[in-house]
Amino acid sequence: MDTFGIDMKKYCRNHEESIRMALKEDKCSKELLALHREKIAILQHERLAHLIVIVMVVLVEVFLVNLVLIHPDIGGFVGAVVMLALAVLLGFYFRHYFFLENTVQRWYILLDKLESKG
Repeated sequence: MDTFGIDMKKYCRNHEESIRMALKEDKCSKELLALHREKIAILQHERLAHLIVIVMVVLVEVFLVNLVLIHPDIGGFVGAVVMLALAVLLGFYFRHYFFLENTVQRWYILLDKLESKG
């Protein structure tokens, strides 16, 4: 276990590889299907948490943009720096959310394959 949490991409990649290997070797079981459903639920929760954070950060960003544009004397340089920092943060959040969304959708396809074989 890493001190700073898990590497989500590695975690997802390892699980996906094990599911693909089980499908390839025709070793599908009810336990594997249940495990995969559990992992999908975990990933869906992660995706929802990131969506909520993204929406909140976007709202703060919009507020700051309006503050700097409408009242440049209040926002000024500090507001512009915070806006830029939030824009960079949003870029990373969108990138990670994009990864989570696509991974969940790939896992739905794997779930269908597991259900048809199990």
